[in-house]
Amino acid sequence: MKRFISLLFVFLLAACQSLPDLALREPSSYIDVAHTPRLEAALRLPEKVRKPPKAVAANEEPLFDASVYVLDSNRDALNARIMLLDHAASSIDAQYYIWRKDRSGSLLFQKLLRAAERGVRIRLLLDDNNTDGMDDVLAALDAHENIQIRLFNPFLNRRWRAWGYLTDFPRLNRRMHNKALLADNRAAIIGGRNIADEYFDFGTGETFADMDILVGGEIVPRISQEFDRYWNSDSAYPFGSIVKKTDAEGGLRHLQQDFSKTLPYSEDFEAERYASAQVQLVSDDPAKALDRKVKVDITTHLGNALQMPLRELYLVSPYFVPTKTGTALLKTLVGQGVDTTVFTNSLAANDVTPVHSGYARYRKKLLQAGVKLYEFKNGSGRHLDRGLTGSSATSLHAKTFIADKERVFVGSFNLDPRSAKLNTEMGLVIHQPLLAQTIQERLQENADESAYEVQLNEKGRLQWQDNSEGHTYGKEPKTSWFKRLLNRIFSLLPIERLL
Repeated sequence: MKRFISLLFVFLLAACQSLPDLALREPSSYIDVAHTPRLEAALRLPEKVRKPPKAVAANEEPLFDASVYVLDSNRDALNARIMLLDHAASSIDAQYYIWRKDRSGSLLFQKLLRAAERGVRIRLLLDDNNTDGMDDVLAALDAHENIQIRLFNPFLNRRWRAWGYLTDFPRLNRRMHNKALLADNRAAIIGGRNIADEYFDFGTGETFADMDILVGGEIVPRISQEFDRYWNSDSAYPFGSIVKKTDAEGGLRHLQQDFSKTLPYSEDFEAERYASAQVQLVSDDPAKALDRKVKVDITTHLGNALQMPLRELYLVSPYFVPTKTGTALLKTLVGQGVDTTVFTNSLAANDVTPVHSGYARYRKKLLQAGVKLYEFKNGSGRHLDRGLTGSSATSLHAKTFIADKERVFVGSFNLDPRSAKLNTEMGLVIHQPLLAQTIQERLQENADESAYEVQLNEKGRLQWQDNSEGHTYGKEPKTSWFKRLLNRIFSLLPIERLL
């Protein structure tokens, strides 16, 4: 009874808490740097003449000339982030949905601290949904005079976070899913990867196959402007205004450990891998996280930038919930002669079973309409990082859409209701036919090895063709009866809008 009363008291206390006054928050903006020799030399960035953005139609994002470097290898993705943090001279801005304090996350935290110690201004914006257990480390960083940390859509009760969902669900159900890292306003990394061991192929647990884009050129100041919009938004609260009790000294001791020995990395950037392209930033208004009406969201920006495909559409989305509307749209495209392919996770590879159930209920209709479906296999054994399409990763996490082998999107946006309606998202649309064609061909060439092709047999039932093993499955491959049962149960629940 005493325990129940204590929990009830905590619940009532949480219900009475309110967010701090943002009028006391100090606004800031990105530092405009015309040239940063150390960073540009380390990244081997091609020299670019400053050009104004190309004019586009109303409600469309401008097109910028940029240098583009595809980071489809997990280790390359970590190396690129380390390079940005090690060689920045004036500023680092970062916003992430997940940044864990495991080996890779702690190493990058160390890099932030060392950059701050050499005089670099650091602004770190984290979605608060995934900071549980990290207050001490974040307090140690935030204590440095050159580091500012803000929490997006924060939980007021740091110990009993579940109470927050009970008392403030409409707000806390909306998250900042964006991923961006900027250095000196001259280079940026945008894509699908969060900061954690599973995104960089470290450890023996789950590993994600993902994709990021390193960009230089005039698109970077545009990304910096977007970071400022989130940093100064009504959902971004200074860390110290939310978190009052911490062990900053304990957090600092954690950061003083040597994580580099078990995380080998190199500073070898291949200049020839840069591609010249025209690039658009697509991003949600941060007001979306407060359920405020926004005139144009990322789905409109993305549709305008990718344009309606005329020949081919290749969609890679780990969490794919097409809904009735999306299924009808894909059916229409196929009817118009557009060769349409979807590459998503199998039930065995999907780390969120309810989301898979939201896809499974539309699978037959998609196949009947003529959509080609591939489901990423669940990797096993040692995780050999050979890039997005050749990885033995256990789960697909990349979000990549390719239209007519001419335009390619890389970012945080999943093809599901949560990305469209609840979370904020961002990414880049790259207008470069050779690059788009190369990415699509690499995906398709490796599909036989890394994915099952989902088909309908002569009786109209689902089957999964494993071309690498020459085997056909009549049920969800490499799954237990219990997981298949859960998938079936979730598919019957009215939860699609939350997926």
